[in-house]
Amino acid sequence: MRSYGQFCPVAKTAEVFCQRWTPLILRNITWGAHRFSEIQRGVPMMSPTLLSQRLKQLEKEGILERRKDGRAVSYHLTLSGREFSPIIEAMGVWGQRWTRRELEAGEIDMDLLLWGIERGARADAFGGRAVVRIEFTDQPAHKALWWFLNEDGRCQLCVDDPGGVTDLYLAATVTDFIRVYRGDITLRTALAEERLEAIGDHAAREALPDWLNLGTLSSIRPARAL
Repeated sequence: MRSYGQFCPVAKTAEVFCQRWTPLILRNITWGAHRFSEIQRGVPMMSPTLLSQRLKQLEKEGILERRKDGRAVSYHLTLSGREFSPIIEAMGVWGQRWTRRELEAGEIDMDLLLWGIERGARADAFGGRAVVRIEFTDQPAHKALWWFLNEDGRCQLCVDDPGGVTDLYLAATVTDFIRVYRGDITLRTALAEERLEAIGDHAAREALPDWLNLGTLSSIRPARAL
């Protein structure tokens, strides 16, 4: 860990928090990712080796604690780690307000979008077991179809059809779905303009906003026109 060589508490905090990837790791854990594989899905461009090193550093600093349940290992914020949560939220608010612009090619990240949908979705929005199928219309066939199984209070991403009735079919380009997800266009507008297609019975379509559960960040308007 590099030092700024200052006793200033801002400098000391920056030594811990401002290393590359660290805010995103803490974001993932704050948002409910605790297993190594879950944390890694939120930082897909970070190597597993570097992630492992960073988790060990954060544990050494007393920001994370490592828990074992049999052979399963999970990572959780300590009291000092939880004090970073308002900082992460504030960064999200500032980013939504001041850094939004048209997506660049490297930012059109389907894996991060799928992870975000799975993490935030309300599995109980349909009132029971429900399957949502998403088709990304701009992707090759082997990457175009994904399923979300909502059952027993959990939303789980599936690479194959989990079986049973599919309650809701969604279709859009990855770019348009990201624009809905981060709040550039509203869900209502995307549906009205046919940027997003939703096929299902009336109850399933009505449950879509609750299921996506986009959260408060998506409602923050940009300070500059996109």
